[in-house]
Amino acid sequence: MSNRIALITGGSRGLGRSMALHLARAGTDIVFTYHGNEEAARQTAGEIEALGRRAAVLQLDVADSRGFPAFAARVREVLAGWQRERFDILVNNAGTSLHVPLAEVTEAQFDATVAVHFKAPVFLTQALAPLLNDGGRILNISSGLARFTYPGSAVYGAAKGAVEVLTRYQAAELAARGIRVNVLAPGAIATDFSGGMVRDNPEVNRRVASLTALGRVGLPDDIGAAAAALLAPDNGWITGQRIEASGGALL
Repeated sequence: MSNRIALITGGSRGLGRSMALHLARAGTDIVFTYHGNEEAARQTAGEIEALGRRAAVLQLDVADSRGFPAFAARVREVLAGWQRERFDILVNNAGTSLHVPLAEVTEAQFDATVAVHFKAPVFLTQALAPLLNDGGRILNISSGLARFTYPGSAVYGAAKGAVEVLTRYQAAELAARGIRVNVLAPGAIATDFSGGMVRDNPEVNRRVASLTALGRVGLPDDIGAAAAALLAPDNGWITGQRIEASGGALL
């Protein structure tokens, strides 16, 4: 049997990189996108290849849905080069942060956040669905902020809440093809997201840890491992579900 192939948006660093490496260790070849940092993307590709798996790097701005048909054509070319017609796993991971009070948020910030976090999972999935194997998997990435509230995160959290509802509808509508669709909601993770706020600000780090049952903030590998477990070949009786990986935040 051929190796499975996963396509991960925003796979060059942070959570996307961790998911790519965990899936690669499990025997999956990886196609992943980056937005602007090609050097980081090439480095991640080298790490995947060092694990004995194939890696392909494609540039994509998920905020611009006009580019999705051309992107799907490039994915088709990569697959053809690997003697495949379809891939097996789609992870809608690429994202940006927004921490602005509702009284101050601008329409431009709102539109940009919705484009990246809600519009992209709708229309990129639509563009790539013909290339996804029947019986394949889709994993959307949400946030603990869709369940609990943190002042200043309303638009971001609401967009992620929309993704969680979208996931259930995708699961229902793609079930005829045997495609499982779930959503993974990380808690606060120590990465460069939000300017490294959780990772680099000791006060924020301590506060998050104090509100978390397991007593610490999350690490990228916590999320990479959770994603790989959800996407494992023998873990196929879960679909349409929200799984939170937050160490028990605000229980």
